[in-house]
Amino acid sequence: QVQLVESGGGLVQAGGSLRVSCAASGGTFSRLAMGWFRQAPGKEREFVSAINPIFWSARGTYYADSVKGRFTISRDNAKNTVFLQMNNLKPEDTAVYYCAASQSVLSSGTYSSPHQYDSWGQGTQVTVSS
Repeated sequence: QVQLVESGGGLVQAGGSLRVSCAASGGTFSRLAMGWFRQAPGKEREFVSAINPIFWSARGTYYADSVKGRFTISRDNAKNTVFLQMNNLKPEDTAVYYCAASQSVLSSGTYSSPHQYDSWGQGTQVTVSS
């Protein structure tokens, strides 16, 4: 079973940048599709971004419209880590950010669904002040 641990959250001013990381263990990381979700108080968990295994022929990355152009997802298979670089942060980005792993390749019909993912981290808090 894949274990996921997020890190890198914190407090940042609006317009600033932050990079959150997710370290995976207990699985073959390079074969996993990885995703980032976030949840703000009183709101449902929402999809942020996802990345497929690099060797798969499916679309490589996905982004929610709300973060497109500001956030970038990447992975370092040698370090079993997926990253989410967040630039030009806005107060509405404030949330607990969760890392998730999928043993199935993501597609246009599945990438944004929490049910697609098999394992979840416990989250890291990101707070953006105005």
